[in-house]
Amino acid sequence: MNKAELVASIAEKSNLTKKDAEGALNAFMDVVQETLAGGEKVQLVGFGTFEVRDRKAREGRNPRNPEEVIQIPASKAPVFKAGKGLKEAVNK
Repeated sequence: MNKAELVASIAEKSNLTKKDAEGALNAFMDVVQETLAGGEKVQLVGFGTFEVRDRKAREGRNPRNPEEVIQIPASKAPVFKAGKGLKEAVNK
């Protein structure tokens, strides 16, 4: 499912116009992004949790030249952890 299909589905289920549904989806994505960038997590009970995890700096190898060792810097990665309700719905 791509964004356009998701917007159409939200509009159908919520009796909103596609424009309003797209605005709501964009607002949701903006709020999640801003919250994660601020170092907080977004927890939707029954659905899941969006959070940021730190990745340590490490050494890696260039696949085209395995002898070459490269330094991979530390970074932050956004992650989603599915909640119990979502897991149960998927596993039905």
